[in-house]
Amino acid sequence: MPRTLLRSAAIAGTIAILGLTAGCARIRDHKGYVVDSTLINTVSPGVDNRESVEKTLGRPSFAGQFDKDRTWYYVARDTRQVGYRTPKAVSQTVLAVHFDDKGNVASVERTGLEKVANVSLYGDKTPTLGSKRGFFRELFGNIGRVGSVGQSGGTADNPN
Repeated sequence: MPRTLLRSAAIAGTIAILGLTAGCARIRDHKGYVVDSTLINTVSPGVDNRESVEKTLGRPSFAGQFDKDRTWYYVARDTRQVGYRTPKAVSQTVLAVHFDDKGNVASVERTGLEKVANVSLYGDKTPTLGSKRGFFRELFGNIGRVGSVGQSGGTADNPN
C-alpha cells in the first residue's frame, strides 16, 4: 500500500510541476506586414508609383498623417515573451515609401530596431509642480478662502 501511495504522489507531483512550468513557455509572435525582401527590393524611386507599390507590396500598415498621404509605412515586428512578462522586440522592419506630388516613388527608407525608443515609467505617481499637500490640508485648505454664495471672495480689509 505505501508503494502505490508513493507512486501516485510522484505522478501527482510530476503533473503539478509540468502544469506550473507550462506557463513559463517562450512565446514568439509576429505582428504587422509579412516581409518579403525580394518584393521590397523591387520598389525603386522614379520607376514605381502608388498603384505599382500597392500591387507589389499590398496596402500599407498606415499612411502618413501630416503629409497628406505622401508616405506609406509597412511595419513588421517579431517579439519574444517568456511567461507573463512584457514582450521584447527581437526584430523590426519599417519600410517608408515616400511619394512626390504626382504619386511617383520619391524615396524608399528601410529601418529596424535602431529607431525603437525605450520609454521607462516614472513610478506609481505622476510628478506635478507645486507644493506637496497632505490629505487634511487638501481637504480643509480652502475653508475661509472662498466667499459665501452671492458675494465676491474678498476679505474684510478689501471687499472686492
